[in-house]
Amino acid sequence: MGKKESFKVQTAFRFDHELLELVREKAKAQRRSLNNYVEILMLRDVGNIPNDETKQAIEEARNGNLGTIENLDRWLETL
Repeated sequence: MGKKESFKVQTAFRFDHELLELVREKAKAQRRSLNNYVEILMLRDVGNIPNDETKQAIEEARNGNLGTIENLDRWLETL
């Protein structure tokens, strides 16, 4: 599968002044730009949304519909 092209888009948000100051302090403490820090926070949250395949696997696990692996090497060969 080819690499997805990525580019930055400039946008504007409105934040509470006190919240923005706190975020600036956190960014500075981590030696990051405000933009980079906010981007990292968003990626951590949005990046954790499971895709359909993962959702299906989670549902199978919750329902106890998991198989057992008798031989790990043989199972790994099937992947």
